[in-house]
Amino acid sequence: MAVPNTTTTIEKNNSIEEVSLKDLINKLTEISKYLWRKKFIVILFGLIGGGIGLTLAFMSKPTYKAELTFVMEESNSNPLGAYMGIASQFGLDLGAKGGSGLFEGDNIMEFLRSRLMLEKALLSAVSYENKETTLAELYMDAYSIRKGWEKDAVLKNVKFPLNANRSTFSRTQDSVLNSIQGTIATTNLSVARPDKKLSFISVSCTTLNETFSKAFVETLVREATRFYIETKTKRSSTSVSRLQTQADSMEVLLNQKTYETARVQDINQNPARQVANVRSELVMRDKVVLQTMYAEVVKNLEMSKIAMTQDMPVIQIVDKPILPLDKRKFGKLKGIVLGGILGGMLCMIVLIGNRLIREEMA
Repeated sequence: MAVPNTTTTIEKNNSIEEVSLKDLINKLTEISKYLWRKKFIVILFGLIGGGIGLTLAFMSKPTYKAELTFVMEESNSNPLGAYMGIASQFGLDLGAKGGSGLFEGDNIMEFLRSRLMLEKALLSAVSYENKETTLAELYMDAYSIRKGWEKDAVLKNVKFPLNANRSTFSRTQDSVLNSIQGTIATTNLSVARPDKKLSFISVSCTTLNETFSKAFVETLVREATRFYIETKTKRSSTSVSRLQTQADSMEVLLNQKTYETARVQDINQNPARQVANVRSELVMRDKVVLQTMYAEVVKNLEMSKIAMTQDMPVIQIVDKPILPLDKRKFGKLKGIVLGGILGGMLCMIVLIGNRLIREEMA
């Protein structure tokens, strides 16, 4: 059995690699010379692309970005918080931000992007050009959405009036509102946590209307905060309401017993008639029982109020959007440069592809 010559095999592989590299360099050189011969065509397309970019810069509308930053602090602190803080310094994550609650961890950011909160914000009122309207109407006007509905008898009459009952919306209104909130969620709205180790959350909205951008982020955070607090304190507030009702009822009964005791004592002025004192003692006993029960209910009521206060989260606005907002527009110079580069590159790709096809066909 013959043993293959390893040295000869390596030399052949090196020769193949040298030939392939040489062919590649030659091919690139040929393409470079070909493109140089076609340089005027490339320049022409570059100028055309620059002109298109300049036209788009003139036609583009400015956008306005509103950004709001808030911090959320839970009143009931985690007893392991100190250990989690120490562990995070060594790169260990013990789940400080990974809570399972609706508003814990990154869940609050997804909640701000939810359809429920976006619709609540869109149906809220805003003052624009000395008149009250909804944010949904303002968005539709800013993006000229109704211009494409002029020939549609159903869509052109779609309105989102102030203080409208959401449950009475028609199928068309639901469809349009869902389309608007979907576009905002994917295109205009951004919710992020600048630093994963901090509780700061940034909400920004970039649209064609300055008033909409500012009002939308403020309304969205306000509605989410209201829903958050109501949900977080729902159990405690229910308990407080129940105990308050009991306390009010028992206070009325106690007042009635107090007046009845006074009336009985006024009647029983003759100490010789001991039997008449029985009625007074019965009333006094009922009064004492009511006083004891009322004191317990009031104590439980105050404890429930304290518990509700402890459950209530603290949401503090750190930075609010201030007019005038950050204005962004596609610049003319940027349009010329980008358009020229894209036009020239597109021309070169077409020329190279055309050359390669001709070589293959030959």
